[in-house]
Amino acid sequence: MRRIDDFDIVAFDADDTLWKSEDGFQAAEARFAELVGPFAPAGVDVLDALHAVERLDIASQGYGVKAFTLSMVRAAISMTDGAVPTDVIRQLVDLGTAMLVEPVELLAHVPQVLERVGREIRIVLITKGDLVHQTRKVTTSGLEHHFSDVEIVLEKDPPAYAKLIDRFGVAPERFCMVGNSVKSDVLPVMALGGHAVHVPYHLTWDLEVVDDHREDVMELASLSDLPAWLGLD
Repeated sequence: MRRIDDFDIVAFDADDTLWKSEDGFQAAEARFAELVGPFAPAGVDVLDALHAVERLDIASQGYGVKAFTLSMVRAAISMTDGAVPTDVIRQLVDLGTAMLVEPVELLAHVPQVLERVGREIRIVLITKGDLVHQTRKVTTSGLEHHFSDVEIVLEKDPPAYAKLIDRFGVAPERFCMVGNSVKSDVLPVMALGGHAVHVPYHLTWDLEVVDDHREDVMELASLSDLPAWLGLD
């Protein structure tokens, strides 16, 4: 049985599905704690404070390294009541700047899986974040040629997916999304009547964690298992 025949499009997330991303953010958070912690009041969890600022900033700044860097600066200033030295702020900005030019590091089996699935069906890329940075990652990844469409969106929620699915000209039930985030790649698509496959990554951003959900989520241990799940092996 070829499950792939049930779909017209298979869509892929990018960050932590096709290439590493969260590793860099968590390394930056650890450096943030080293730099800012000595100037924060006793008893303040600097990473919790940073995540709180990130949550507040999403509405105005969106996602990505640039937004993260601004949140680091704002959090450092607010949690230290302005006592953080300007040299620390400079180092935080330099940290974010370095993240913007880090080379893309593909995850295992990604090119082979895209080539195999793309031989059978139209595949698209759907990611969220900063347009410039995400575009750079796509174009330097060596993977762009696999996709009929590359979509960089501000948010991955049901309205955003509904617009994309309509633009692609397919019915929701003929659409399948593959990604590492239950919150962003799975539940919004299932809410529209579409299909989704969760491929967990070993790290998950705190703001992407979903503690409870009622949906029965299809999960694969590795992206390399996707062709077999689609009935291609």
